[in-house]
Amino acid sequence: MTLSVGRGPAGFALLWLLLIGALPLGRLLAEGFAASPLAVLDEPAVARAAFTSLAVAAGASAVAALIGSCLAYALYLRGPPPGRGVLVFLSVLPVLVPPQVMALGWIQASGPASPLLLALGLAPPLGTPNPVYGLGGMIALLGVQGAPLVLLSIAGTLRRLPGEVVRAAEALGARPAQVLGRILVPLLAPAVAAGAALAWIAALGNFGVGVLIGIPARRIVMTVLIWRRLSLGGPAALGQAAALSLVLAVMAFPALAVQWWAARRSPTPGGTPFRPVPGGGGPASSLAVGLYLLVVLAIPFAALLAASLVPAVGVEISAATATLRNYAAALAPGAHTAQAIRNSVGLALTAAGLLALAALPIALALRRPPVRLASSASDLTYALPGTCTAIAVILVVLSVPGGIVLYGSLAAILLAYLARFQALALRPVAAASARLDPMLDAAARSLGAGPLRRLTRVQAPLLAPAMAAGAILVALTAVNEVTVSSLLYGPGSQTLGVLVFTLQESGQSAQAAAVSVLALLLMSGLMAAATLAARRLPPGTLPWKP
Repeated sequence: MTLSVGRGPAGFALLWLLLIGALPLGRLLAEGFAASPLAVLDEPAVARAAFTSLAVAAGASAVAALIGSCLAYALYLRGPPPGRGVLVFLSVLPVLVPPQVMALGWIQASGPASPLLLALGLAPPLGTPNPVYGLGGMIALLGVQGAPLVLLSIAGTLRRLPGEVVRAAEALGARPAQVLGRILVPLLAPAVAAGAALAWIAALGNFGVGVLIGIPARRIVMTVLIWRRLSLGGPAALGQAAALSLVLAVMAFPALAVQWWAARRSPTPGGTPFRPVPGGGGPASSLAVGLYLLVVLAIPFAALLAASLVPAVGVEISAATATLRNYAAALAPGAHTAQAIRNSVGLALTAAGLLALAALPIALALRRPPVRLASSASDLTYALPGTCTAIAVILVVLSVPGGIVLYGSLAAILLAYLARFQALALRPVAAASARLDPMLDAAARSLGAGPLRRLTRVQAPLLAPAMAAGAILVALTAVNEVTVSSLLYGPGSQTLGVLVFTLQESGQSAQAAAVSVLALLLMSGLMAAATLAARRLPPGTLPWKP
């Protein structure tokens, strides 16, 4: 016996998925092929940007695989170390912090103009190039931001790994090193590959790091090139942007293939839970992870705070120079910060609510082949770089009569968020719906309840925690999003992520640092609220909670 869903909810699910998934992708394909993606590759600027993007993605995924595997070894495979809960939370934090904020923190933590280094007497001589600017800086930063994806992939696999595997090896006399090398490493290799593939796609589609670090180093990546081409305007700009987006999508497909391969080799859940391999771990692991977090998080964030408290770039932070002038300027009535915060929070919460509601009928109708096929389009819009989704939404909006009015509005950004994050909201609801007891639905049918009544009175209350989980994931991801909104914003629709790089690009580094600190505080508040709600959410919903 299986759950059933009426034609009405199933029809809504199919129509919704076609409108926010298949339609934008179809418009992108049509416009991109019309502009000939192969022709744009003949341009030297495009070829250089494609090569740079591939180099950054390859380097970042390799760094992410290395760091993520080391973190998993210290936090999950051997141990558990003291304070593991806090260390896991901090280790996951880089993927939740907006990339443009991380980039600005790294910039302020190095170079001769760093207020923090000047105060400590560690600043290099004036005229010394900032080491963050360049291909190595982009790879290092995006690798650090991708490392939590590898860590979470390994942690998820360990939750499914039967504990008998390790116990059987130990019973046969295998030493801890042999258990790790001969048993766990082969079993966890697909998880490492899947996490590295996610890091590849994240690095390939990143915009904030490409703007703040790549442009000063004259290392232009594909996302920045698309943004520039679209900013130039003209009759051919949109077609060229669509063609470049298709090139970017093709560059992401190897990572999608790796994810598919890894998913087929994921271990089947069962047996007793996995337990860490004896030996190792302990305070030494906590110290190693703590030192890593000090370098990649604490020092950059301290430098960012120091930069927000000095009157100008190049002034060392001290009791005499510290000022709240930058915060006052950022929050002044004529500034855009308050409006950007309202836009970001409003868009994130609206998208989270709508996608969570839409996920209910979609999850229940996934057993129908047309709905399951249409859902693959929403999976693809989430898997591909955000630039592809933004260009696709622009094409859809301009195809509608009078749609030019929506271009540059909050409505266009919201539509892009709906298209991009539907898969993120659907996954926990789909997993929960697969575990529902079909007898409850059958009992409601036998009492004469129609499809809509069963949906609202039986299925919705049971799936509400999973819907809330999906909404939280969407809100945390969307509130500081910059790649999509950078291509879609207009007057009055600037988001918080866009504001940071706009201020930095215009030379207002101190004010950009102040806005970045406010963005971190906003993210901290949302994460704290999500943590308080974690007790009522399905296990594993929040990446920093087991």
